[in-house]
Amino acid sequence: MNESISILEEMKKLGYSEYEIKAYLSLLREYPINGYTLSKNSGIPRSRIYEVLDNLKNKKLVFEQEGEKSVLYYPLEPELLVGKARKDFAETIKKIDEYTQKIYHKEDDDNKLTIIKGRKEILDFVSLLINQAKERIAISIWEEDLRDLQNVLDAALDRGVMLTGVFFGRNSPYNQLCGHRRIEKYLEEKKEQYLVITIDYKQSISGVTSRGADSQATWTKDAGFVDVSEDYIVHDISLNKLFLELPPKDRDKYEAFLDNLRKQYFRSS
Repeated sequence: MNESISILEEMKKLGYSEYEIKAYLSLLREYPINGYTLSKNSGIPRSRIYEVLDNLKNKKLVFEQEGEKSVLYYPLEPELLVGKARKDFAETIKKIDEYTQKIYHKEDDDNKLTIIKGRKEILDFVSLLINQAKERIAISIWEEDLRDLQNVLDAALDRGVMLTGVFFGRNSPYNQLCGHRRIEKYLEEKKEQYLVITIDYKQSISGVTSRGADSQATWTKDAGFVDVSEDYIVHDISLNKLFLELPPKDRDKYEAFLDNLRKQYFRSS
C-alpha cells in the first residue's frame, strides 16, 4: 500500500469521505484555486465538487474567498487540522465514556473468565490492557510476542509504569526482564509458546500464542487467578536469577537437579 492510499484510509477513520479527503489533500498542494481547477487536480467529478466543498466548509476544513472571476478555496493548515481532530475526538470519547458508564449495569463479575481466540486478537487485547496499566506490568513472554507489543510497552514505561518478568528469546530490548537460562535448549524443545501477563495486580491474561488463528488465552480479574499468574512469573524469575548467582562450577549441578526434578514430576524416565 503506497503512502497516499494509506493516508486516505487513515483519514477515513476521522469520519471524512474519500472525496472530502482527496479535495483537502489536493488543496494542500495548490491553493487558492477555484472549484473547476480543484476538480481537475483531485479527480473529483465536476458534478460533485461543490457538494464536497460545501461539506468541507461545514466541517471547517476549507474556507472560501471571493476572487476577481470566481470563488477561491483555501485549506485549513495541517497543524490546525490535527489539533481540531484531537479536540473533536477527545470530546466525543468523553461523551461516550460518560454516557456508557451511566447506563452500564455493572455486576460483580470479577471472577468471570473470558476466552480470547486468535493470536492477533489476543495481542490486540493485551495492548488494550497495557495501555490501561498505571503501576506495574509483570510478564512471561516469548521474543516474537514481545516484538509485537514493544510499542505499547514503551509507552507504558514512558508513563512511569514498572515492568518486570521473564523473557524467552535471544535479544530482549528491556533490561527489566530476566532472560530465561538455557534459551537455546528451550527454543529447540518447546513446541508451544505461552504468554502470561498481569496488570496492576488486578487482572491477568494467559494462554498459547503459537497456534496462529487457533491460539487461545484466558483473561480474568479473579484474585485467585491473578495470584497464580503472579506466582508463576516470580517463580520463574527466582529460578533464573538464582542460576546467575551460582558459581559457574555449580551451574551444571543446578540444571541437572532441576532436570531430574522435572522428570520425577512428569514421570518420565
